[in-house]
Amino acid sequence: MTIQAEQFMQRAIELAKRGLGRTSPNPPVGAILVHDGKVVGEGFHPAAGLPHAEVFALRDAGDKARNSDLYVTLEPCCHQGRTGPCTTAVIDAGIARVFVGTQDPNPQVAGKGMQRLRDAGIDVVCDLLKTECQQLIAPFAKYTASGLPYVVFKAAMTLDGQTATANGDSRWISCAASREAVHQLRNQVDGIMVGSGTVKTDDPRLTARLHADHRDPVRIVFDGKLETSPQAIVYTQSSDAKTILVTASGHSESALQPYRASGVEILQVARNADALDLPAALAELAKRNLHYLLLEGGSVLGGAMMRAGLVDRMMVFVAPKLLGGVGHNLLAGEGAASISEAFSLKNLRARQIDTDILIEGEVQHVHRSD
Repeated sequence: MTIQAEQFMQRAIELAKRGLGRTSPNPPVGAILVHDGKVVGEGFHPAAGLPHAEVFALRDAGDKARNSDLYVTLEPCCHQGRTGPCTTAVIDAGIARVFVGTQDPNPQVAGKGMQRLRDAGIDVVCDLLKTECQQLIAPFAKYTASGLPYVVFKAAMTLDGQTATANGDSRWISCAASREAVHQLRNQVDGIMVGSGTVKTDDPRLTARLHADHRDPVRIVFDGKLETSPQAIVYTQSSDAKTILVTASGHSESALQPYRASGVEILQVARNADALDLPAALAELAKRNLHYLLLEGGSVLGGAMMRAGLVDRMMVFVAPKLLGGVGHNLLAGEGAASISEAFSLKNLRARQIDTDILIEGEVQHVHRSD
């Protein structure tokens, strides 16, 4: 594959990212049309129910689309959904070649879209910048395979591995540039999850306000015992995004009413021992088209989610600070019984953000001893 082809696909990826957090239950997709080495059309999928990326690119190109090459981050669909099949539009436009980033995991498509194009005499090349394109659709792929959302666990810690001082002070471990990056991420996800401890200690807003063109995600609070105040900012602030309170089943309506009065949606799930049924809660959130979730805290919810095998990716901002003493760990609760049972990350990426180092990786879940 030529460097130029990769550059064209990289542009399609950049376009696809404009739809992050706005396309569920569909994945974000970007597409460009190239004729004689020049881009003649661009498009991305902006929201479910609207045309797909290929259609917008074809409209942008107009007559220049004929005999052009199409670069698209995800295999074109070949079935009738809320919009028509993209393969038909591509064939009718007289496209010469199609470069696909990755195959669609949806069983309704899954290779059938590319075969439809080949049957029409169009040359198809697949898996161009496959890793990057698969990362784009990771939430869509996770939900398609399991019915559960894709969860990114974000945390900030010091060089000695602490997320807060002994008395719970954590503002601010990370630098301003890191906090800006987090708000940019909030602008791209469907929802933000926190536990009751975070709400009680920090009274957070959980908005994307530091991002210039922000759109607030759904705010999700896990509070099995209704320990958070109904007057907390996360429940009472004015925002286009709603707040969902995940709590244990069995609470009286009088106990839930103060939260409902602020417009909070109540999601009740079973309690296993002294903890909420997290897989059931996430499955219910996914049914609400919340497929890409950011877990921001705290250590109790984070630890429980990790042990339940529900975290897909870690983002840890490491600040050049030392607290000493006994503060708060990243993961509360029972830890690994041995080094061999430790949670490991793969496909690691590290980069500097001002004074901090951001370490990212996919979680490798292993069997843990009872």
